[in-house]
Amino acid sequence: MLYRYNMLINKKNITIIIVCYKSDYIVERCLKSIDSNIEVIIVENSNNNQFKEKIENKYKNVKCILSGKNIGMGAANNLALKNIKNDFALILNPDVELTKNTLNKIIEASNDIKNFGILAPILNKKEYPNFKLTKKNINEINIKKPFKVDSVDGFAMFLNLKRLKKIKNFYFFDENIFLYLENDDLCKRVNNSGEYIYIIPKSKIKHLGGKAVDPKYKNEIELSRNWHWMWSKFYYNKKHYGYFIALIKILNNLISSKIKFIYYLIIFNSFKKKIYQMRLMGLYNSILGNKSHYRPNIKN
Repeated sequence: MLYRYNMLINKKNITIIIVCYKSDYIVERCLKSIDSNIEVIIVENSNNNQFKEKIENKYKNVKCILSGKNIGMGAANNLALKNIKNDFALILNPDVELTKNTLNKIIEASNDIKNFGILAPILNKKEYPNFKLTKKNINEINIKKPFKVDSVDGFAMFLNLKRLKKIKNFYFFDENIFLYLENDDLCKRVNNSGEYIYIIPKSKIKHLGGKAVDPKYKNEIELSRNWHWMWSKFYYNKKHYGYFIALIKILNNLISSKIKFIYYLIIFNSFKKKIYQMRLMGLYNSILGNKSHYRPNIKN
């Protein structure tokens, strides 16, 4: 029965979700790589009505939802997931481009997989794998066939919504996480539930990496990324392994950040000093159980 269910995947029952924030300059490259017959939902993490009108007028297959403020990646993806009726969703970053056969190969491969929770294309740059797997699964990799992994990067995740929604007490993205590791958290819960995650090697995707936000906001975004990377790392490990294990796992980050903060303070490199200050602040807030509250200082 599951096999027949997967056979029904086609472009008519797939919705593509893209979360944007100051991504006007790049997101149209992503949209142009998507078949115009596929439903797309953009969640714009602001109240930028001008962006919404421009995109919806230009792309008839695209619906843009304004979140009203920057609510983060996970919460924005959840907002989109609540507004779709299809059984499958492909979550993309705005700095991603599909190749000609990205979706075709995912659909084709799904016909040979009896059940799955998440599928993902493979990054076209082999030196930057977009997946993680345990040592026991390394020998199972066949670059010509789909292979199981522990997790996939969040810039391209194909979700089997109907199947995932049947998991007891399941939820999609943890909205406590503003940025970073929300995909790892989702994948870990999917794996723990007994569902499978696959990479589809014949399905290729392009990811520019770190280009989702307009470069003119580079410094503010860099500070935000460092704060949230450290906050999320402690939170993720505390959630899945416990408080003391999380402390052990971030100890090197804590020591390194303190040393580098002092070093850049001494040599008067104010921006680098600020980066490591943000790392320390993110860690301290997470250790103390404070919410992931920091937001880049960018005016909407």
